[in-house]
Amino acid sequence: MNRFLKALAAPALAFFLSFSATAQTPLQTGLQPPEIAARTYLLVDVTANQVLAAKDIDAPVEQASLTKLMTGYLVFDALRAKKITLEQKLPVSVRAWKMPGSRMFIDPKMQVPVEDLIKGMIVQSGNDATMALAEGVGGTAENFVKLMNDQAQALGMKGTHYKNPEGLTEPGHTTTARDLSVLATRLMKDFPEYMHYYATKQYSYPGTPASNGSNRNTLLFRDPTVDGLKTGHTEAAGYCLVATSRRDFPGVGQRRLLSIVLGAASENARANESQKLLNWGYTAFEAVKLFDAGKPVATPAVWKGKESTLKIGRDDAIVVAVPSGSSGKITTQVVRPDPLVAPFAKGQPIGSLKVSLGDQHLADVPLVALEGVEQAGIFGRAWDAIRLWIK
Repeated sequence: MNRFLKALAAPALAFFLSFSATAQTPLQTGLQPPEIAARTYLLVDVTANQVLAAKDIDAPVEQASLTKLMTGYLVFDALRAKKITLEQKLPVSVRAWKMPGSRMFIDPKMQVPVEDLIKGMIVQSGNDATMALAEGVGGTAENFVKLMNDQAQALGMKGTHYKNPEGLTEPGHTTTARDLSVLATRLMKDFPEYMHYYATKQYSYPGTPASNGSNRNTLLFRDPTVDGLKTGHTEAAGYCLVATSRRDFPGVGQRRLLSIVLGAASENARANESQKLLNWGYTAFEAVKLFDAGKPVATPAVWKGKESTLKIGRDDAIVVAVPSGSSGKITTQVVRPDPLVAPFAKGQPIGSLKVSLGDQHLADVPLVALEGVEQAGIFGRAWDAIRLWIK
């Protein structure tokens, strides 16, 4: 029994802490995504944790300024750990000042608040702002890059290696569409309080050119449901965009999609192809809420506990994405240990919900104890031990 629960806990924990491996396999629905003019692309239903469309998602690609997603992750982590504050002013080194490529236009005479550097990195894609942040958090850019690679490993980004914090072309500085989906999903999940920066359309630091102040993500200006995340471009990488969109649907609430388009031919093309993917995902697939957040999926009997039953489910809603019009084919099955013997702690992994669409396996959703159940007293345990033996 204990061995089973320990074996079950590892994959369940991985599901909550990262993007599950099963979510990286596109649904075999027969639906064909639109023709996308890019080297590689990926469309993920973040709400349902499912891939809707994909092409060459494990191919190594140049990262360009999509690198700044990881830089942002580490900066936000440092803010949460109170290693830095938004109001804190950081110096601008000569190295940061001389960074080539897109810039915030800061110089060594300035002491720039962290919050402004964040906006400069995200909105203006400033390599100078990014370097100042990397040096401020890591001490040196080289040490910060080590932190980037350590974090990539911790997130399970097996195809990613960082050589710098800003994304300028350098041998070995590569990633994959799969890894970018992991990073983008975790960025939104782990640091929701900072995601508004990615939706900022205009920003210029006082004293720097206002003409440089428009967000490179032109979808922010075209589609009011788009709220991030990051563009990238170098000659080697082509034009890239990691875009997120959230739209409201009856019965489901907010549904979020994530599109990753890498290696498009132009700034306009990366926006057009991303919009095409997002629109197709919202129309070709419907979201179905199977269980509300915090509601029990099942209430099985418990042995040797102060309570006779255990409520199992998830703290967030269980939602799946299926081809539009096929929701009637969804079936579910709870897979759990039997018998369930107390004690159980709140949040403890307890089996999974298997979801199928007709004959096709759709998802394995880990379930947890929604409430704790303490062990019964000695007489209660003894009585249940006899009942279990008879059973």
